[in-house]
Amino acid sequence: MSRRSARLLRRSENDPGQRGKVTKQSNRKKAQPLSKLQCEKNQLVLKGVGKPPVLIDTAEKGVWGDAAPHSTHSLLRPSPLPNLGWGSPDDVWVKMVDREQNYRHSKNFMQRHPTIQPRMRSILLDWLIEVSEAYTLHRQTFYLAQDYFDRFMLTQDNIEKGMLQLIGITCLFIASKMEEAYPPKLSQMAYVTAGTYFEEEILQMELIILKALSWNLCPETGISWLKLYFQVASMSAGADLLEPQFPQDAYVQMARLLDLCILNINSLDFEYRVLASSVLSHFIHRETAEKVSGLSRDAVQPCVDWMAPFVESVNWFGRAPLKDFAGIKAENRHDVQTHTNYMSMLDVGPKEESSQFLTPPNSTEKSCTH
Repeated sequence: MSRRSARLLRRSENDPGQRGKVTKQSNRKKAQPLSKLQCEKNQLVLKGVGKPPVLIDTAEKGVWGDAAPHSTHSLLRPSPLPNLGWGSPDDVWVKMVDREQNYRHSKNFMQRHPTIQPRMRSILLDWLIEVSEAYTLHRQTFYLAQDYFDRFMLTQDNIEKGMLQLIGITCLFIASKMEEAYPPKLSQMAYVTAGTYFEEEILQMELIILKALSWNLCPETGISWLKLYFQVASMSAGADLLEPQFPQDAYVQMARLLDLCILNINSLDFEYRVLASSVLSHFIHRETAEKVSGLSRDAVQPCVDWMAPFVESVNWFGRAPLKDFAGIKAENRHDVQTHTNYMSMLDVGPKEESSQFLTPPNSTEKSCTH
């Protein structure tokens, strides 16, 4: 369940704790522009490539089409949600699963864009994670942006690599307006591109993306499934589903594994809820993970096996720190998207198609600190 859904439920109950959330990011620091070296590493525009043509305003068609991730709808078990004081757990669960089925993503979009390689997507998403940390955006915001990007690419043909950074930062701009109490301003989004794109271009791209996605902007993301699963697994009897029950440090380790997996394009072979269940299976008892996800072992096993090398990679790099951020309460810091040396982890883990493109800098090279 996303923060957005929880927020609406809290408002319906006049939860006084909601007022505190509105002000918690008011002291967010302004992100610094990428340095010249960082621009050379991060920028996805290559020399000799002019302004790309205008993108097609093609609306998202169908549900899954011919290129769908492994469907596990037939293997769905009864709702694993506990009793809810504000609704039927069965109804809530069915709506969440149906939403998963009605949002289309597939790695086959690469076939529609001959000049784009899988590693370019990894570089772009890694950079968006850095931007998210610089502006202390929530994890859900990044995952919404990732979902928008992948689904948008399915609606287009022959997008040039010079457009990827514009599409990516626009997706993050849209996602921040969906999820954040105080989203970054348009000028700040243009600022982090170091002059590569202007505000007007982001606004134009925003309209193209929204039309292409038919304004379908509320998927259940991988991180929202993971948070729900871990919450249910950690809850005590009679506890409130909307009040965090899980240890922050353990959640950060799980989120880092999911971050790493989502950067690999082969993660799009699986539904988000399957990815989240597989992550959980590597941290808690397998039977518990199956119970709280409502998925059978047969539904999850292929993803668990695929994910095993990524688990080895994150273990080799050690534990992820639980970071502190100015203006963010201690009880909420686990929800802020953080960046680490993901590209190095990908080099250790399963390889995508080879590419000659530069990778972005490590988080220690960022010009914006907290």
